[in-house]
Amino acid sequence: MERNILLTIEYDGTNFCGWQRQPGLRTVQGQLEQALTKVCGKEITLNGTSRTDAGVHALGQRASFRGEFGIPTDRIMLAVNNLLCGGMNVRGKCADVCIRDVREMPADFHARFDSKGKKYRYIIRNSGEMDVFARNYCYQVKSPLNLAAMQEAAALIVGTHDFACFQAAGGNPRETTVRTVFSLDVFRREVGDIAIEITGDGFLYNMVRIIAGTLVEVGQGKKRPQEISSIITSKERQRAGHTAPPEGLYLVEIYYGELYEREA
Repeated sequence: MERNILLTIEYDGTNFCGWQRQPGLRTVQGQLEQALTKVCGKEITLNGTSRTDAGVHALGQRASFRGEFGIPTDRIMLAVNNLLCGGMNVRGKCADVCIRDVREMPADFHARFDSKGKKYRYIIRNSGEMDVFARNYCYQVKSPLNLAAMQEAAALIVGTHDFACFQAAGGNPRETTVRTVFSLDVFRREVGDIAIEITGDGFLYNMVRIIAGTLVEVGQGKKRPQEISSIITSKERQRAGHTAPPEGLYLVEIYYGELYEREA
């Protein structure tokens, strides 16, 4: 009997050329498909929810696949994770990609097309000092950032708008650039760290990173918070801020409404 399996996946994007399978390159999708094919005994193709770029991390990426295979659903995670980190005999080693949850879904479920929304987190290190050990996991901004100004600007982004100004060139063409941002919070996590958390029904190519770069410029005083509304209305990419680097970006969660909801 064919099963439809949904995976929750965590990965450190530092040494990957992004999520999407690419010939001759190490990608998250490629690594997982190789491991799943061995474990399931047949070729597996994953349908992922978000094509994260090189260097972007994930706490809750989701992907589904279907097929007939002998291994029980509750054994897939253990078997694949063991394979990814080098096998059962390797002790104290963790791979840079890991399956965190596996569950069987209804036959008509699709990880990408049934997604109702996504949450991303962007981390900024704003301590005034550069940290060599943090370089792959945050955006290090030495100049002081005005948190209150960033919060004021963020509030103007929330809602349903045409976000063409926050779309980078080079992505797959979209039928519309209208998206809904349900929430956008900017807050200090700890001394020197600022987090941007954004939840929406979908995001354009590099949209979160451009929003992060724009908010950084507001925090630096290069843009006024009140300019955000006119930037959005203009639909002009050059009016928005720079594209923040990928290292600070984390895909936190994928939402499926009543069909599936990740446990806290």
